Amino acid sequence: MRLIKQEIKVQFKARGLKLTPQRCAIYEMLVASTDHPTAEDIYQTVKRAYPMISQNTVYYTLSALKGARLISEVNLGHEHARFDANMERHHHLVCLGCHKIEDLYDHALDQLKISARRANGYLLESHRVEFRGYCSRCRQRQSRSKQKVG
Repeated sequence: MRLIKQEIKVQFKARGLKLTPQRCAIYEMLVASTDHPTAEDIYQTVKRAYPMISQNTVYYTLSALKGARLISEVNLGHEHARFDANMERHHHLVCLGCHKIEDLYDHALDQLKISARRANGYLLESHRVEFRGYCSRCRQRQSRSKQKVG
């Protein structure tokens, strides 16, 4: 998904966020990304266009974007949090080998419900399903390494 600067300006203004070139670049990068980058990935990418940007600016901007509900933090047992600007209802496929995260759209999963008794007093607002396994690339690598051993 690609947003033009005017759309970003409207979204930021509607949420009371100050629009700076660095914030705009960070959000644009996230919107264009489907690989759920880490803060470090974002920093390294945006730094190419804005060499003077600091890691602190990236972290502060991610926090502001998260608070404005323009992005979500995806922390699926990885060493570092990952970020997602796709705010549509979706789930994730997570590779246990290379840690790739892919979006998964499935209406049946969207409809999952649990009983009030099982919710243990929680007022549930949303849910996200994560499937964990090995992507085709990692499975091919595993298969080749087994062939070499055997």
